[in-house]
Amino acid sequence: MAESELVPVPVQVGEKRGCSEDKEEDAPAKKPKVENDCENGGPPHQDESEEPEGEASDGEEDGETFADMMKHGLTELDVGILKYVSDHEGFSGILKERYSDFVVHEINKQGKVVHLDDLSIPAEAEEVPEAEPQPKECDVLTEEQKKQLGELQFFKNKEGNVSIEIMDDTKEKRTLVHKAIKTQFPGLETKTEEKDGRKFIVAYHAAGKKALAAPRKHFWPKNRGSFCHFVLYKENKDTMDAINVLSKFLRLRPNMFSYMGTKDKRAITVQEIAVLKITAERLAHLNKCLMNLKVGNFCYKNHPLKLGELQGNHFTVVIRNISGTDEQVHQAMTSLRQTGFINYYGMQRFGTTAVPTQHVGRAILKNDWNEVVDLILKPRPGAEKEFLVRCREEWAKTQDPEAALKKLPNKRCVEGQLLRGLSMYGKKNIVTAFGQIPRNNRLMYIHSYQSVVWNTMVSRRIEAFGLKAVEGDLVLRGTAAHVLTAEEAETHSIHDIVMPLPGFDVIYPSHHIGKGYRELLSADGLDIDNMRHKVKDYSLAGAYRRIIIRPSDVHWEVIEYDDPRISLVHTDFEKLENKPAPVFNKEGKYRALRMEFSLPSSTYATMAIREVLKLDTSIKKQTQLNTTWFN
Repeated sequence: MAESELVPVPVQVGEKRGCSEDKEEDAPAKKPKVENDCENGGPPHQDESEEPEGEASDGEEDGETFADMMKHGLTELDVGILKYVSDHEGFSGILKERYSDFVVHEINKQGKVVHLDDLSIPAEAEEVPEAEPQPKECDVLTEEQKKQLGELQFFKNKEGNVSIEIMDDTKEKRTLVHKAIKTQFPGLETKTEEKDGRKFIVAYHAAGKKALAAPRKHFWPKNRGSFCHFVLYKENKDTMDAINVLSKFLRLRPNMFSYMGTKDKRAITVQEIAVLKITAERLAHLNKCLMNLKVGNFCYKNHPLKLGELQGNHFTVVIRNISGTDEQVHQAMTSLRQTGFINYYGMQRFGTTAVPTQHVGRAILKNDWNEVVDLILKPRPGAEKEFLVRCREEWAKTQDPEAALKKLPNKRCVEGQLLRGLSMYGKKNIVTAFGQIPRNNRLMYIHSYQSVVWNTMVSRRIEAFGLKAVEGDLVLRGTAAHVLTAEEAETHSIHDIVMPLPGFDVIYPSHHIGKGYRELLSADGLDIDNMRHKVKDYSLAGAYRRIIIRPSDVHWEVIEYDDPRISLVHTDFEKLENKPAPVFNKEGKYRALRMEFSLPSSTYATMAIREVLKLDTSIKKQTQLNTTWFN
């Protein structure tokens, strides 16, 4: 999932940006494969933008509370992230001080970097003209009616509806009014009513269940592709939040949308989306009422998008308040361009709470279901939402799932889903109860365990043999792994070497690092020769992953500025609005490193930046750094 996720830093200068005026919202077992679908949203890996622990959250914690919670969080050492490939001197800097410091552009399967640069409706999207000239939609509503409908759309109308009398009543006239309201004021539904012999069209909000009702059937030309593909630009929203917003306005179910990868919240991201049988015209009308979202670059195709189809992501990252000299920055970025970085799973993989997700995954693999429940529901150190604290305390005191569930206002978090399952199926049927958690969330736990094993073993491999291929290493031939002989190792580089994620259908290096896998799993109470699970979903086939990644399209500059509140990146939206690019001082109060690079899917930008800075990228460490900087 796109490692469109850099480490979020909770203490930040307030940021005012917006896409809309001045409003703002800050498989069952599979054969082993080369991992190429991780953080860009491909199965079987988690959405890196959501925390696997699934704590119910209704917003960001304030800096002090979050910093308190992070005292009990993980550091890189806890998840096997230990080594670097370069020997340059590191320097400090602040990651994601503002969400606009991290911009992600998807790279589609044709290798094109996706941009939002066209808001127009394509010619093929125009409605089929009627045989006779018809009034334009914009002509059928008066300015006063438009004002009333606009207020209704944004919930400013206390009446809850707007009635428009049809003076010259014909079916054609009513159809035009219905259509004008729905296209110009997305989110509103209409109906025809008769009062005292007079016809009215009543506009009202399609909210709640009505908003999720099946969309009405509209005429769809046979020569038009069934799917409208478009580019989604979003600020400070994760992909699913954005799709839920679009779903509500269009009165669709969220599963009508498809995409190639999820992008995280604390960023500006640009990606392709497809939706079934919704016109570009309807989508384009959303732009005037969406906040922190824009849609454009419409076209029609005969297929949806699939998770993992993308080639990767292009990142523009700003690291503020850097301490490194220009020479240090040059050395670090040159090393990144020429050698690359260790392809570790980033900290997002392991959650942010005092109970690491890999511990839950290990308990699942050991078939220790009481431990699984205990890890997810038991009280834990660190700051949490008050209702979660009360829920955990109730569970610890009574072991009563219904009583604990009542403490949660949001039942859709992992804790709520598990408690609901326990109340439905009982504590003697935990496997079924645990199944109430969505499958992808459940798989996050075991993938987290695989990931910490992989990180740990790669650190040992780098420690033992450095940055050269050696006898006993693995390389891929097609999708199969091959063990190198001493002679073959001479013809391969470190960039060819892969390491396995543990599973029942992979092979391991033949040198002593391979034996280390067996010892590590054995210490965790697992048998490396028996990675099949009683529950098929939790059987691990394994996969292969390159240990060193070399980014492409690497560029950088050191910039100086005086105002920490200004954006240092020129976004697609700003370009569409013809806003000027940021201008930098020759000398300034602050210095920042702005870097650009492209990564294939399954790689974490966080780990590339870690290699540059030589800093721990965990939220725990970044929070400490950021709190120090702002104090």
